Amino acid sequence: MDNAKAWYESKAVWGGLIALFASILQARGHLFPYEQQAALVDALTSAGGAFGSLLAIYGRLAATKPIVGT
Repeated sequence: MDNAKAWYESKAVWGGLIALFASILQARGHLFPYEQQAALVDALTSAGGAFGSLLAIYGRLAATKPIVGT
């Protein structure tokens, strides 16, 4: 898979986690409207992408061996 992405960059994964969280909250008597769920998915996807980028940069800077071509 050349165009694979990390799990935290997937809106489907975040959407599933948020839907699960919303279901738990609803069972406990709290309301979590769909619009808020969608906004949270977008925010967490963006944050996940930013985290992945920072982790990649840190990993390259902290690496002790050079990158070798294939």
